[in-house]
Amino acid sequence: MTEYAIGVDLGGTNLRAAAISTAGKLLEKVSGETKLSAGREAVVADMVASIVKLRERCGADDLVGVGIGTPGFIIMEKGIITASPNLPGFENFPIRDEIERQLHSPVILENDANAAALGEKWQGAGRDVDDLVLLTLGTGIGGGVIIGGRVLHGFVGMAGELGHMTVVPGGNPCACGNNGCLEKHASATAVTCMARMMGLGDDLTSEDVYKLAVAGEDKARVCFEMMGTALGVALANLVDVFNFPLYLLSGGMLPAWDLFAPAMFAECRRRSFVFRNTPTRIEKAILGNEAGLFGAAYLPIQAR
Repeated sequence: MTEYAIGVDLGGTNLRAAAISTAGKLLEKVSGETKLSAGREAVVADMVASIVKLRERCGADDLVGVGIGTPGFIIMEKGIITASPNLPGFENFPIRDEIERQLHSPVILENDANAAALGEKWQGAGRDVDDLVLLTLGTGIGGGVIIGGRVLHGFVGMAGELGHMTVVPGGNPCACGNNGCLEKHASATAVTCMARMMGLGDDLTSEDVYKLAVAGEDKARVCFEMMGTALGVALANLVDVFNFPLYLLSGGMLPAWDLFAPAMFAECRRRSFVFRNTPTRIEKAILGNEAGLFGAAYLPIQAR
């Protein structure tokens, strides 16, 4: 018999779950839509149904536990999401306890970016290190910090909000209340905003801007260079603060690596004495959108 854990990745658009063995092999996976319009109870019911389906397929006796990665700020001790714009209706809802009640099985709740960082540490690009930082580059920017093989939570669970590091003092306003946050200067949304400001079009997606840049459009290329510069500032700070061996980038913006990475490395090298004088690695994550599933599943395995 194979011992396994179930990892759940709850997003604002998609709900995915996987049974993963304690050795790190993906055994079964199910996925569907996150039906937010149907209400909170319907989403919870879909999560429970997905977990039960996997448990029935793989055997209840060999289940180690369940881990759930979700966007938003989480009070770890209480298993409560205190704020999550992508999951309206879930604020201050005891989601962990409710799912445990329905499953009769222990559940661990974790921020989705933290889960992705843990997944990369367990079975991804970070397997050879115990300390790493992950930046997720998407519509916004998330982050996770792994120290000694475990997620750094901070005193209430809000450590690793790397997208809200200030990289441009007095820069673009952010919904968090700050100005110049990393995600306002280096996310997919930031790239499309820059492209719009440069007159490239009002309805462009970040992929459209990418295609223009690859085709040789100078203004589009500048958008990615500015993105890389902002990332370089953030990474230089992270390298100097943590002195970790590895910093990983993941998310939907990774295909544009060749466009933003040169400026990113140049800026990090310019600003960080530590980066210039150590074999610090800044690399692509390798698990893609399965990193969160692996990390969520690893939570109960690690907790044993």
